Amino acid sequence: MLFCPRMACPDCDDTGWRPITDGGVRRVVRCTCWQGNRTSALLREARVPPRYGRCDLDNFLLYDNERLVTAVTRARRFADSFPAVSKGLCLIGPPGIGKTHIAVAVLRSVVAHKGARGLFYDVRDLLRDIRSTYNPVVRAAEMDILRPVMEADVLVLDDLGAEKPSEWVEETMNLIVNTRYNERRPTIFTTNYEDLPDETELDSLKVRVGFRMHSRLHEMCEFLEYEGGDYRMMPANGGPDDLATLWKRQRGRRTLPARATGPARAQIRSAPTARSAEPRELTWPGGKAGR
Repeated sequence: MLFCPRMACPDCDDTGWRPITDGGVRRVVRCTCWQGNRTSALLREARVPPRYGRCDLDNFLLYDNERLVTAVTRARRFADSFPAVSKGLCLIGPPGIGKTHIAVAVLRSVVAHKGARGLFYDVRDLLRDIRSTYNPVVRAAEMDILRPVMEADVLVLDDLGAEKPSEWVEETMNLIVNTRYNERRPTIFTTNYEDLPDETELDSLKVRVGFRMHSRLHEMCEFLEYEGGDYRMMPANGGPDDLATLWKRQRGRRTLPARATGPARAQIRSAPTARSAEPRELTWPGGKAGR
């Protein structure tokens, strides 16, 4: 078997710096090969799932849906303006309408074109990883998981509200969101739960994430709520007309995850000062992990 060594970059000889002459002065600048390698490394570190590895706003299939078009336009404006952005994004709508595609497309754009440190996490995976640090067999601490999440230039938290509500979940998510808010680090959220004003509606975003986080989300994000055709139901080689037809069939019939359980209702109605008497395992306010 013949071994073919990789050819060194002809411009910089793999040093990462290439010489140029500017106004009679010879100097060095970063080589395009270094920039490409750095971008590839940043994209790998962003933890974007392989399924979404090619998502961008240019290959997102649009159709005659005003709110969807508005969401994509605002997402593109965020990507183009970064890092000069004052708010993140919160994409709201039923499953299958492209929320994760849009969020990942923005993340990949700011990583590739702005050199940002980005990170993607499904909220359930994030909470599972944090819980795993309480296992003595796992050689990791909470902050090993939390620090990259808190410090990423852009963070995508996918499927907010999907985790069963509990005191620990609420406190953990509040720690992450408040830290990023205080550090002015933009966050992009996606959620299936509507932003309803009724505080007794168990399928509302406010109930699923808690009143404190809900208030913070409105302060730190632009809310983009829309409905649409389910891209996962689109026939092979389908197009905009097929999505428009699917949307017409599904309009008004939101499909949400299973409703919150009885304990969640009891927790919501309990006094806000109530706290568990059990020993706490975290270094911030919260109940026992997984409760």
